[in-house]
Amino acid sequence: MAASMYIVVEGEDPGFDTFVNGRLLARNEDALERLALRLGVRPLIEFFSADENSMSLLIEEGAGDQELIRRLPPPQWYAAGDGLKTVRALLDALQDEPQQLGSEGEQVLSELLEYAQVLGKARDREMRWHLAVSWR
Repeated sequence: MAASMYIVVEGEDPGFDTFVNGRLLARNEDALERLALRLGVRPLIEFFSADENSMSLLIEEGAGDQELIRRLPPPQWYAAGDGLKTVRALLDALQDEPQQLGSEGEQVLSELLEYAQVLGKARDREMRWHLAVSWR
């Protein structure tokens, strides 16, 4: 099963496209977390939150227990500017040396650029967000 980390913006329709593939961000999450900690910013995974809809999808895909849904805390929402600070720090650190992340570094950099665009739009509209994970 391949994981994908994607952005969820609070509300029904943010008025802009929030889609970012996020597969390479998920695959390189450990390295990105270590890099974020070295840079003194909050790791992306700390913006993770699960809601009932995303957990239901996971359970339908056989990746969880129905009982988990009843015990889920309410979704957590974060200021888009906080996420943008992390993404920009990662971009700055990887811009000249994406190979720090191995052969997928350029593609990770591309997904981070897309995250920056989405989070910038969310920040400009004063919308909150969280990171979600899907397994396919």
